[in-house]
This record gives sequence, C-alpha cells and structure tokens, in this order.
Amino acid sequence: MKQIVFATNNKHKLQEIREIVGDKLTISSLIDIGCTEDIPENEPTIEGNALAKARYVKEHYGFDCFADDTGLEVEALNGQPGVRSARYAPGEGHDSQANMKLLLENMKDKQNRRARFRTVIALIADGKEQLVEGIVNGNITEQPSGTDGFGYDPIFTPEGFDKTFAMMTSEEKNSISHRGRATRKLLDILKNL
Repeated sequence: MKQIVFATNNKHKLQEIREIVGDKLTISSLIDIGCTEDIPENEPTIEGNALAKARYVKEHYGFDCFADDTGLEVEALNGQPGVRSARYAPGEGHDSQANMKLLLENMKDKQNRRARFRTVIALIADGKEQLVEGIVNGNITEQPSGTDGFGYDPIFTPEGFDKTFAMMTSEEKNSISHRGRATRKLLDILKNL
C-alpha cells in the first residue's frame, strides 16, 4: 500500500482525510516523520500556502507528500477571511471561537449570507507538483449550531441542506465537503502513480 505524508499538525484535518481515504492509502502525519516545527503559512493565496507546506516537507524530510490549505470566502466580506481563515481574529491565531465570533459580528447587518469553503491540496510525488481544488457553496448562519466538526463548521450551512457542517455526522460532511471533494481528486491522481 502506498504511503504518503500529509503535511499537517491539525488532528481534525488528519482524521477527516484518513476517514475519506479509508484503507486506500497509508497517511503519515508530520509527527510520524519527526517534524515538530510549525511550517510557515505566509503566502498571499491558499494555493501558495499549500505548495509552501508540501515543498517544506519534501525539501527537509525527502518524503512524497501533500498539504492543504482551506479558506472560507464570504461574498459580503469581499472573499474574507479567505487565506486568513485560521488567523482571522486578532491574537495568536487558530482560535476557532474567536474567528467565528468576529465573522458573525462582521456579518451582523449583511443580507447576503453566501459563502464558500475552498480547499486546495498541493501534491508532490514522483518529482511532480500538482494542485487539486474542492469547493462547497453555502451560507453563513446567524448563530452557531452543532457540536461536531471544527473551525467555522457551526456557522456554515452547505447549499441544499438545512443544517450546518457541525450538525452533520463525519460521513455526511465528508461526502459533500470541500476537503472531501479535493481529497477524492487527490486519490484519483495517486491511483495512477
């Protein structure tokens, strides 16, 4: 079975990817390969961050790998938080509660609640770099609902559904999510390597 490194320290993302992939692939994490440093995400685009993380692992550890970056793009906020989604609220970053609170405050008087989650996965394997993308459209809710998922899941309702990602089972979410869509494209590429 093919083994590949997923360049993340995010346990939620790792679990989600492993659930989507199932037994088709062995996914190692950064911890599994001894990488404990925080890989910088300083690029101005989602694509740039995904590529930077994958290149870092390939250059420093030598493994074929993939990395993702995800942004929540809200129409009424001109695509924000976008590439800054994980560090939207002031402070140390990666504070989901603070990020959601700030987003809901910024959306308080907005009629247009349309938004989309966009995941880009950068793959470096067999000496080639490739990008795949997954998008799911939906709306920002007025208040958080649900306890599953992570990040902005409690305030995002995907198109065609009447519940947030945080109200869905992991199977439901993975079948329609941005990360699920991008991961299935990644798997199609990996099958042919």
